[in-house]
Amino acid sequence: MMAKPQKTQEEQQSSPQMAAPDGGWGWVVVGSFFVSSALVFGLIRCLGVFFVEFVQYFGESAQAVSWITSIGLAMQQLMSPIGAAASNVYGTRPVVMMGGFLSGLGFILASQATSLLHLYLTMGLISGLGWALVFTPTVASVMQYFTVRRSLAMGLGFTGVGLASFAFSPLFQYLVEVYAWRGALLVLGGLSFNMIACGALIRPLGRPEVVLKTENLTKLNKCSSLLSRIFESFELSLLSHRGFLTYAVAITFFNAGYFIPYIHLVAHSRHIGFTEYQAAFVISVTGVVDIMGRVASGWFSDLGKIRIPHMLVVWTGLLGLSLMLIPVAVVYSGLIVISVVYGFCAGAMTPLAFAVVPEIVGIGRVLGALGLLQLIESVGGLLGAPLSGWLKDCTGTYTLSLIAAGSFLVLGMLVTMTLPYFWSCTAPPPPSPSKRKSQDGSIEDGLLKKTLSSNSVPESLCPLDDTPYSDKELKVCWKSDVTCLVQERDEIPQEMMHHTNSGEIL
Repeated sequence: MMAKPQKTQEEQQSSPQMAAPDGGWGWVVVGSFFVSSALVFGLIRCLGVFFVEFVQYFGESAQAVSWITSIGLAMQQLMSPIGAAASNVYGTRPVVMMGGFLSGLGFILASQATSLLHLYLTMGLISGLGWALVFTPTVASVMQYFTVRRSLAMGLGFTGVGLASFAFSPLFQYLVEVYAWRGALLVLGGLSFNMIACGALIRPLGRPEVVLKTENLTKLNKCSSLLSRIFESFELSLLSHRGFLTYAVAITFFNAGYFIPYIHLVAHSRHIGFTEYQAAFVISVTGVVDIMGRVASGWFSDLGKIRIPHMLVVWTGLLGLSLMLIPVAVVYSGLIVISVVYGFCAGAMTPLAFAVVPEIVGIGRVLGALGLLQLIESVGGLLGAPLSGWLKDCTGTYTLSLIAAGSFLVLGMLVTMTLPYFWSCTAPPPPSPSKRKSQDGSIEDGLLKKTLSSNSVPESLCPLDDTPYSDKELKVCWKSDVTCLVQERDEIPQEMMHHTNSGEIL
């Protein structure tokens, strides 16, 4: 009998991703995500400080100025599939580092803007592209490092957004007063460059599954390798996944309403008579309770008492209702109380909105799913803020804008309740590989069946890793017969034998 050959270093590197360690270097990745989330969405939340300055300096309407943040947010989401696909091909580390460079470059160029068009191109397009290359790959890296404590890890990472909201809003107001808005944007560019270091801290757990799939397809049929590589890298098979499409619609409604308060809440506070620092403090208060909401939500979710989709629906509904109540608060104390409720619910909802994705599509396709979700939900981010700005221009107040934001979140909550297995008290079992392949109808299956049938090769081979065999024996297992047939190696056509350097058969 022939001894089983040892795997070479090259084979080990090409192996699929290792199991999530639930700790170790994963906490360093969480720290990297903490800083990155602060410099992406924490910064986006506080751009409302510049909103009033841009309106006054350029003499444009609230709707026109709102497009700056909307374009940046839409770019972050539209280009997320590019970030996910690039991470699948080149690895997460270089992609995140490039994103940090582009985000900082956009703010530096924006400091020299002479019109709103320049701000659309710099803060919107360039910085938005940088955010796309940073956010989605970093979120996927945290999910891959954790399984049991995934929600807690996501909640801790997302606390960077709440902490940034608390610190950045008064900081940006101070920078605007001391250096004007141009100098403040230069400082923002310098802060954004720190995401380059965050990207350098990310260690991949292994080569992504989609890379291994496309390499196998390339060996089988080189003519279709480019098409299959694109299909698998972007995980386009998810577009036929009912649960994924349902959640994509829901999160589009979430996105349409979630960011409106961070753009218009400061302006609303100043419009009803509060000072600049009082208005900025409202955002700071929401940032503090946002941190507590994220940690509490992640910790309670990991206890397993309530399913993640159910918790997501509860916090989203409360968030929508609190937004609708903000116009009711006409005294400062009342505004602070409602802002506390709003901030806690917003913080509790955010990690769950991402932690639920593996339950819907599986951890193996989470990177592609996040990219496609960001792409689809960009429609909500692109239209939400300009719509609220248009309502303000028509009515003269931000009342309808905030009510519309809450309505979008409630609609998203109702759509989430239509997810498959939502009304079940227990999480659905993960689909088996064979079932998932039959549901997706991927190009990989088509190419495999076509290639195997054309050469009259059995459709599946028994695994040989744990089976002792001699040079002249090979076990072949047919799908139509559970019995393994022993055939002489010489009896099998030569074109059906593919040998590796170690003598194993692929």
